[in-house]
This record gives sequence, C-alpha cells and structure tokens, in this order.
Amino acid sequence: MKITQLKTFLLNSGQRMNSMTGYGPNWVFVKIYTDEGLTGLGEAFPTGKARTTEAALDEYARWLIGKDPSHILHHWQAYYVGSRYPLGTATMGALSAVEQALWDIAGKSCGLPVYKMLGGPTRERIRLYAGGRYVNAAASLVEGARQSVEAGFTAVKFAPHPPGYASKSFERVLEESVERVKAVRNEVGRDIGIALDYHGRSFGPSQAAQLARAVEPYRPMFLEEPALTEYPDSTVEVKAKTVIPIATGERCISRNRFRAILENRAAHILQPEPTVYGGILETVKLAATAEMFDVSVAPHQAGSPVSLLACAHIDAAICNFLIQECNVLFDDPMVQELFSGLPVVKDGDLILPETPGLGIDLNEEAAKTYPYKPFDRKVVINPDGSIGLM
Repeated sequence: MKITQLKTFLLNSGQRMNSMTGYGPNWVFVKIYTDEGLTGLGEAFPTGKARTTEAALDEYARWLIGKDPSHILHHWQAYYVGSRYPLGTATMGALSAVEQALWDIAGKSCGLPVYKMLGGPTRERIRLYAGGRYVNAAASLVEGARQSVEAGFTAVKFAPHPPGYASKSFERVLEESVERVKAVRNEVGRDIGIALDYHGRSFGPSQAAQLARAVEPYRPMFLEEPALTEYPDSTVEVKAKTVIPIATGERCISRNRFRAILENRAAHILQPEPTVYGGILETVKLAATAEMFDVSVAPHQAGSPVSLLACAHIDAAICNFLIQECNVLFDDPMVQELFSGLPVVKDGDLILPETPGLGIDLNEEAAKTYPYKPFDRKVVINPDGSIGLM
C-alpha cells in the first residue's frame, strides 16, 4: 500500500466574536489517501497559525507521497529529525496530524481500533470533564457549570480569573477568583469535580500560591498551569505551598520540556496536547515515562471530535490515565454535519469505539460550507500598556 495524496482542510464555524478578526479559531485536518482505497484522518492544534500549519503539511506531503503508510515511526522521524532544527507549534501540529492519520489507516488495514494496536484497552470507559467551551457557552460561569452537570459530566474546568482580570489589582483578582470558585462549588455540590485553569496568568509564583491556598477549602481536583511551563522551578514553588494537585503541559511541544517537569517533580498531572505534542504514539510514550515518576496523565483537548477520539485511544492504552478534557459540543450543527462516527458519551464517560482505526470520518462535501476564516488570538494589554498573557 502506498500514499497517493494528502488533503488539508481548514474549517471555521463562521461564528462572530468581539475581538481581533472577529472570527474564532479554525479546525485543521489532514486526510491521507492510499492506492488501496483506505484513508486516514488527523487533526492539528487550532492555533492562530492555521495557514502556517497548512504549508507545513504541504511540505510534509513531498516526503510522504509514494511511501508505505504503515511505517509510522519512520515517517515521524523523517520529519522530526530530518528538519535538523527544533520544530515549532505549527510544524509539530502538522506532524501530529499526519501521525494520527497514519494510525487511522493502520487500524483500518488491520481491522482494529487504534487502542488495541497499542496494547489496550486498559479500561472500557473514558471519564470526561467539561472544558471551557462548555462552561463559557452559557450566560454565566455558574450557569455553564450547572448545564455541564445536567449534560452528564462529573467534572468541570474553568478559569478562576474574573472577566477583565488584566486591568485589576492582584488583591481584587484574588478576591473575585475565590468568589467564582465558591459559587461553582455551591452550585454543583460536593460530588462533582472542579478543576481550575490558571493558564499561567500569574502575577508570580507567590501570588499563584496565594490563590491556591485561598481556594483549597473548595477542593479543586487540580490547578492547571499555575505558572508557565517554561519555568518548572516556578511551578515547583507553587506545588510546595498547596495541597491541590498541580497539572501542566498543554503548551509543551517537546520531550525536553516534559523531562524538565518530571525531573523537577513540578507536577502531579501531565496534560499533553496530542495534536501538537507529536500525535498518538509520542503521547503514549510520554505516559509510560510519567508512570516511572508516579505522575498521572490527563490529555488536553481543544479541537474537534477527531482530536477527542485520538485522546480516547491514548487514554485506553495507558495505565496512568486520570481524566479527559472534552471541548466538543456534540449537539453543534457543524459537528453533526461534518463527522460520521461521533463518539458515544454516556453518563459523562466516552465509550470506547470498536470501529477500526480512529473510528471517525470527515464529510468532505459538508466541509465546503465551513471555509477558512482569519483568526488571531486576543492580545491582552496590561494597565501599563505592556503585553499580558491570554
């Protein structure tokens, strides 16, 4: 079997936003075709650099066309090592998308779901938590949390920061953050997990530690990115001052960054994003490494049902899985129109698919109705005029 073609799809809902270009991020997919009629689908991370990722996929195609799609690790190395210089977010996204698509083809060729090719399943159901896309879809934070629980989720994640945090003093941010966490806990009750996504938006590690100590009475299941992943020593400082488990890793796109986190004992939970970290096998290998440090894995998920299923196959194949982020709105008309083989979710758990490969496909005809739109991430301006972190 030989690869004959790669197609890239940049898809946008067209929903208007009140910032920057006025559009939200694009989904970036690659579909790989073979001379035996099998196809594979993969997803790249939805940064504001979709066109850059598209160009990287076009360049990768020059290597892949005419090659055997079953040589997954060989093709991975050809792009990762063959580039000589370290890859960036857009190029790692391209590599990750291709790797997922190759596993999809491999599974279809063997008649097995991907997780069974990786030694799984280690579990039959994947516990999900409602990500920010769920919580932010409602009129208020509390309403979003309530609706997420009503939808069956047993855990929710949200940013503790109040709206307009960049223009407020740390003292005000701290006070309002505690009130937000308290309000959600009171709304969802004691049996629902709540996770706090700090996004590294800290005034410093000491302030992040103050926030952690202040919200401890509300028993968060983890505090995500209390400091930027570039500075594991700062994360260690926060971790030493709170009983809340520390999670991090969504912006780690290389093994070396995760190695620094593990060697410094900077986190209890790793959150790799498979659509930018290198794909399925690379994430499974990371989980095996984390297992040696007694660290759990809770993959990040910010894209479409394709990336959610890629995560689910990983979750099923690893032993130290904790919980899976879900940002897929299954009743979204765009989701319904674009995909066949959507994940089955019951009582807040994703049921493992038995379909060969990833178990999902893209409707190319429907994709034409959701063309690319320009998207830039919002730029935060601090009170003093400097650039802040979004």
